[in-house]
Amino acid sequence: MLNPQSVDNETWLSRLATTSGEWLRGDGPESDIVISSRVRLARNIAGFPFVSRASADIRHQIVQLAQDSLNSPGQPSRRFVNVETLSPLDCQFLMERQLISRELARSDGPRAVVIADGERHSIMINEEDHLRIQVLHSGLSLEECWKECDQLDDQIEASVPYAFHPQFGYLTACPTNAGTGIRISVMLHLPGLRLNRDIQKVNNTAQKLSLAVRGLYGEGSQALGDFYQLSNQVTLGMSEPDLLGHVQRVVLQVVSWERKVRETLLRDGRAKLHDQVARAFGTLTSARTISSEETMHLLSIVRMGLRLGLVSNLDVGVINELFIHTQPAHLQKLQGEELEADRRNVARANYLRQRLSSSSVS
Repeated sequence: MLNPQSVDNETWLSRLATTSGEWLRGDGPESDIVISSRVRLARNIAGFPFVSRASADIRHQIVQLAQDSLNSPGQPSRRFVNVETLSPLDCQFLMERQLISRELARSDGPRAVVIADGERHSIMINEEDHLRIQVLHSGLSLEECWKECDQLDDQIEASVPYAFHPQFGYLTACPTNAGTGIRISVMLHLPGLRLNRDIQKVNNTAQKLSLAVRGLYGEGSQALGDFYQLSNQVTLGMSEPDLLGHVQRVVLQVVSWERKVRETLLRDGRAKLHDQVARAFGTLTSARTISSEETMHLLSIVRMGLRLGLVSNLDVGVINELFIHTQPAHLQKLQGEELEADRRNVARANYLRQRLSSSSVS
């Protein structure tokens, strides 16, 4: 059920900046390599044109229908956020947090997002499709994500009829999403393969198996911090269990490659690897100004070192959180003001020194 709006969105978002979503805990299956799993469903409401052809009035109606369908007793506690009224900074903040897409953040007109407590799921309204239902869990948890997403989908469909064709399945704005409408994504941390110059092996394998490799924020984004998202490219003609199994098998193969590379780096060049980790940690804990890109790169090395036992007194959940909290919008929300790039770099360095002050390299 949607929470009563006891505080305005600006205040709520500022509070949210001081917390972390459950998907950043770092305690899920295969979490040394797999940051998170996500299952997303594209759905459109029967009787309405696709978003790209809908007037502002129709898009308002879609927002209201979706809001009403999620506001029934017995459902999880959620927050309704009118994205149309948010500032560009707040839109970027929600995008950095993986709660909305770049498309929803940067488009205009009536649109919204509904966010569950703990950020385990969110429902985007009037993105490319009327509804984008997503569930996000820590580690390699595709079955759990799918189960929760399927239940949420059924809850909405009980009160809102979907556009569905007997032959083509769920109808979507983009033909590649037609059929099941499912997009399965796994975020992987692959510094070993990047250091060993084997990351192209992942791209080649994914391409052969109809999977896409994207950056931290999905399509068109860069692989900051050695994060790569592996996801299915097509949905038509395959069932949800088949797609889940397909993605899971490929992810486990990539996880195996990354672990073997890390083991080799540790066995054949421990001193060199230890030095890289120590230098990265030293910069993070002593720098007085540091960019977002450099921070992501150095945190990536430290995270690998932590998983290999080269860093002590530090929880992986803290590192996962720092990847997000040091992004531009998060940093400004934490500081309580908008900052130019130079001031952000100083604030980021101060924040990193504070958060990492009690940790050390073994």
